[in-house]
Amino acid sequence: MATTKTPKTKKKQWNDLEIVSLYMNDVLEMNDAPKNVYVFCKKHDIEESDFYSFFGSLDALKKDIWVKFFENAKVTIEKEPAFETYSDKNKLLTLYFTLFEILTLNRSYILFSLKENKEGLKNLRSMATFRNHFKEYIITTVKSQTSEQFGKVAKVTEPVFSEGAWIQFLFLLKFWMDDASKGFEKTDVLIEKSVNTVVDLLDTKPLESLFDLGKFLWKEKMR
Repeated sequence: MATTKTPKTKKKQWNDLEIVSLYMNDVLEMNDAPKNVYVFCKKHDIEESDFYSFFGSLDALKKDIWVKFFENAKVTIEKEPAFETYSDKNKLLTLYFTLFEILTLNRSYILFSLKENKEGLKNLRSMATFRNHFKEYIITTVKSQTSEQFGKVAKVTEPVFSEGAWIQFLFLLKFWMDDASKGFEKTDVLIEKSVNTVVDLLDTKPLESLFDLGKFLWKEKMR
């Protein structure tokens, strides 16, 4: 007697964004990171092979989260048709402001991953690939053309310039993590003052800008 075949359950097709979202939610809900790939995949009924098709490890996934933050910022910036006509200073300001808008949308995760899990500087490992993308963008986009001010820095110093921008970003990130002002308005002020200082150091008013930046930081520290 002929019988009907039991239809097979269709296997869910995962993508990297779905897996990243599940990971970030787990971290925030449990206030802890999944112990390993097996535990994470079992909880969400993900085949380990599906996970490994996107990420080689949980550490690789954590690095990719930061890369996605940067890619989202780039997409947002590229929607501004006039961006290519901006001065180097305004390009740098746009990059920082856009990045911190993206980071603010994910602030709870970032505070946990960089601060609350008490791993100290080890946390910066998750930013390694993000750092490479950031520095490349500084050289190829922000400093892509010789300007009146940035042109004073010879091409051979581009790695130094991009590393300086990275250190500046980490400085801003630390301030933002501790910023309790409404809408993180103090971070916005610091972004503008710090970028003005960098540009003016290549121009004619370094001491005035440094003094202005120093006053702001001292006032915030003494509150």
